[in-house]
Amino acid sequence: ATTGSCDMNRPTTQSEDSPWMFWRRRRHLVTFLIFLGISTIYMLRVNLNVAIVAMNSPYNVTLSNGTIVQKQDFNWNSKMQGVALSSFFYGYTCTQLLGGWLGTRFGGRTVFGLGVMVTALFTTVTPLAATTNFYLLVAVRVIEGVFEGGTYPCAQAIYAQWAPPQERARMTSITFTGISVGTVLGLQLSGVLGSWLGWSTIFYITGIIGLVWSVVWFLVVKNCPDDDPHISAEELKYIKNSLGHNEIAVKTKKIKHPWCKILTCLPFWAIIATNFCMTWSHYTILTLLPMFMKDVYGYQASKSGFITSLPYLVMGITMQFAGSLTDWLTNKNIFSTTLVRKILVCGSFLIQSICLALVCHQTSIVSIMLLLVMEIGSESFAMTSIFVNCLELAPQHASIMYGLCNTVGTMSGSISPVVTGFIVTDHTLEQWRGVFYVASFLLLIGALLYGMFARGEQQPWALVQNTKTKKDLTIDEKSHDNKGYVEERL
Repeated sequence: ATTGSCDMNRPTTQSEDSPWMFWRRRRHLVTFLIFLGISTIYMLRVNLNVAIVAMNSPYNVTLSNGTIVQKQDFNWNSKMQGVALSSFFYGYTCTQLLGGWLGTRFGGRTVFGLGVMVTALFTTVTPLAATTNFYLLVAVRVIEGVFEGGTYPCAQAIYAQWAPPQERARMTSITFTGISVGTVLGLQLSGVLGSWLGWSTIFYITGIIGLVWSVVWFLVVKNCPDDDPHISAEELKYIKNSLGHNEIAVKTKKIKHPWCKILTCLPFWAIIATNFCMTWSHYTILTLLPMFMKDVYGYQASKSGFITSLPYLVMGITMQFAGSLTDWLTNKNIFSTTLVRKILVCGSFLIQSICLALVCHQTSIVSIMLLLVMEIGSESFAMTSIFVNCLELAPQHASIMYGLCNTVGTMSGSISPVVTGFIVTDHTLEQWRGVFYVASFLLLIGALLYGMFARGEQQPWALVQNTKTKKDLTIDEKSHDNKGYVEERL
C-alpha cells in the first residue's frame, strides 16, 4: 500500500484469537500506543511548568570553606515567565491545520510518530538553551510546539481508519486519558527530579522517555488495518464492515476537502468556539497552577508538582467513565447523539465554571484542591464529546477539521499565560482571582454556544459513496446486529 492510503483488497487469512485475548486486537494495541504517545507529549509539555519554579527559586550552596550562600540560576520576572510558558503554544498553534493535512496525505502514523520524536529530541537540549540565552529557550519551546502540533489531528486520522463508529468514544477516551496521565506523571516526576537531581534532569529524563516511545511506535503501528500483517482476518473484516459506506473513503491520499462546506458549517464552528473556551480554562490550570501555588501559598517545586497533579489523576479515572457512558447512551438510543453531546458538554462546562468562580474565594488549600478536582474531573465529560465530534460530522475530513479546531483552541495556550503575566504583577490572591474569573466566564459562553448550535450527526455534504466492493461488504447474517454492525464481543 502507498503511504497515506490503505489497500482494502489485501487477503485476510489469519484466524481470530480468543475473545478474551483483548490485547491481541490490533486496534486496541494502536489505541494503547496512542495513549502512551499522548501521555509522553504531555510530559514534554508540562515539564517546564514545574521546572520554571525551581529555575527561579533560590537554593543554598556550601562553598569549599564551609560557608553557605544562596544561589539562583535565573531571575525572570512574571512577564518573562509568561512568555517562556506560552512560547510552546506559538509553534503548537501554527501546525494544527498543517498536521491534519499531512495526516491525510502521508498517514497519521508517520506524522504522529515524528511529532513526538522531534519534540523529545529538542526537550533534551532545553537546559543548554536556557543557560545560553532566554530567547534561545523560547525558540526551542516554539520548535517543540511546531512538531507536537500535528499529533492530535493525526490521532483523528488514525482513528478514522482504525475505530469502528460504535467504539469511537471509548477508544478516544482511553487515548486522551493520556492527557491526565501524562500531566500527573510529568508534574510528579518533574517535582521529584527538580528537588533531588536538579531542574536540568527534568528535561533529560522526559526527553529520553519520548525517544524510546518513538522507536516502539514505528516498529509496531501501521497507518491502517490493511497495512498491518499481524491483524486477524475477523478483526480486519469487522473494522471494514463497521466503517461502512457512509464512513471514510479508504483512499485518503485522494481526498478533496470541501473547504466552503466545512467553513460554513455552523455545528463545526460551535465545536471551534467551545474548544477554545475549554482549552482556555484547561491551560490556565495546567500551565499556571504551579505558579499560583507558589505565589499564594509558598509551595515550591516538589510540593506543587504533587498537589497540582491530583486533579489530573481524578481526570484519568473520570475519562474512562465518561467514554463508556457516552457510548452506552448513544448505542442504546436513549437520546439522540446530538442531545448526548449537548448534555455532557454543557453540563460539564457549568460545573467547571462554578468551581473556578468559587476557587477565587477559598483560603484553605484543601478546599481549593477539592474544587479543582471537581473542575478537572468534570472536564473529561466534555472532552470525550468534543474530541469525537469532528469524526461524527465528517469522518473523511476529521483530521483537517480537528486541526483547524485545535488551531483556534490552542491560541488560548499562547494568550492565557501572557494575559496572566499582565494581571498578576504583584502575585497576590486578589490578582489571581481575575485569572479564574476570566476562565469561568468563557466556560459559560462555551456552554451557551454549544447548546445552541452543536450537532452529533454526519452532515449531508460529508456523505461519500461506498468505495468497497460487494465482496468487501459481505457480512455473515449471524454476526450482523440490528444496527448494521458486525458484533465482536471483547
